Amino acid sequence: MTSSNTPTTGRTDALPSCLPPDDIERHTLHNEVHARPTARIHLPALVVYVAVLNEGVSREDECRHLRRLPGQEALTTDDLALNFLRLRLDHYTMKWERHTEFTRYSIVQPLPEGAMLGAVNPDLLQGLLINLQWLREIPGKTIAAILMGMVPGDLQTPEQTLSAARAWLGNTPSTASVLGRNGHSWAVSDFLLRPDGFERILVVAPPDTLDTRAGRVSQRVLELETYRLMALRGLPVAKQLGPMLSQSEKALADIMANLENKAASDQELLDTLVSLAARVERATAEHVYRFSATRAYNELVSQRITELRERAIPGTQTMGEFMQRRLSPAIATVAATAQRLTSLSERVARTSALLRTRVDIATEVQNQQLLEKLTRGQELQLQLQTTVEGLSIAAISYYVVSLLLYGGKALNAAGFPINPEMAAGASVPLVLWVAWTATRRIHKRLQPVNRK
Repeated sequence: MTSSNTPTTGRTDALPSCLPPDDIERHTLHNEVHARPTARIHLPALVVYVAVLNEGVSREDECRHLRRLPGQEALTTDDLALNFLRLRLDHYTMKWERHTEFTRYSIVQPLPEGAMLGAVNPDLLQGLLINLQWLREIPGKTIAAILMGMVPGDLQTPEQTLSAARAWLGNTPSTASVLGRNGHSWAVSDFLLRPDGFERILVVAPPDTLDTRAGRVSQRVLELETYRLMALRGLPVAKQLGPMLSQSEKALADIMANLENKAASDQELLDTLVSLAARVERATAEHVYRFSATRAYNELVSQRITELRERAIPGTQTMGEFMQRRLSPAIATVAATAQRLTSLSERVARTSALLRTRVDIATEVQNQQLLEKLTRGQELQLQLQTTVEGLSIAAISYYVVSLLLYGGKALNAAGFPINPEMAAGASVPLVLWVAWTATRRIHKRLQPVNRK
């Protein structure tokens, strides 16, 4: 008998028959929330974290490098299709994640002996289980490298624990934060790049900390530092664009000043403006993505700081305060440069419109002058045509009268009593009237054609 609490239609194989067809991206989008599960870290542990820029590095290159790990010879690119892979190796785990601009490798292993809380600047590289040559040959350019120690400690004795944590970092000036609303752990770091290329971060938590909580803390802290460095990649670009923007703004101001001068050559102004517009648009096309990425990464930094729910330890600065005070000026510089570039592009467009208007007005004036010249030429041509027509009437009349004269002489020679000269002279007015009338009729016939 089927229980009433058990739905009879809840079987997976019944779904295709009771739902519309799946969208092609449905399963991919649904599984995205599970694509990068949080690591489970058992204290004490050491997390070796390396993030590299993957520009020009293919997934095949990264798969080929991962196959060099012990027992991973059968790894294929299909295993990397979801941009996430966790490998369980001998006494440690490897997590590979590929993002748009960078790929990160996280190795979680037991904390080396002599590196517990209270040790003074312990040598962590000597206790790594991963092959150092393998780390050195990771394809890509390093953007972040962190050695994170996660150790148990007594959080009820802040002064002693903080002193031991600073000794673990080498007694350098450091920041320290109490994480979580209930203060479940501490994070201490000096954010210094050491000669071995790594930063160091120490997380202190009670011995009974859950593995999942330790994994979430490590992920947030590591992402915080990674996104901070990625956000700062826009700063060198902003500094590089500074002189170019200053020169372009001065050139645009000179063009605007010359626009007020009517004697300035439009062609020279146009050539200068086209060159300036090309320079600005090229800079926009090359760096607009970097500025947008900086803004996005900065938002992620703020989000991760919020998720940590930091509280200050008396006499120390929190990680969030340290980052924001040093990151905010850089982000402001990038944002100001991006706005400056956008504003310059808009001003160039407005100047182009003004110059185009000036050229159009000058062209209209030239066209008006040309039309006036054409009109004057047509008037002169009409006058000349009228004169020629008058001469044509006289010429036609002369030839007609001459023909009449010759005709009269022929008749007189034939014996007709006629005076050729008198007859020809008497016909002159009639011939002139007929020629003039014929010319007028021709004009009337041609007028509709001319109007068309």
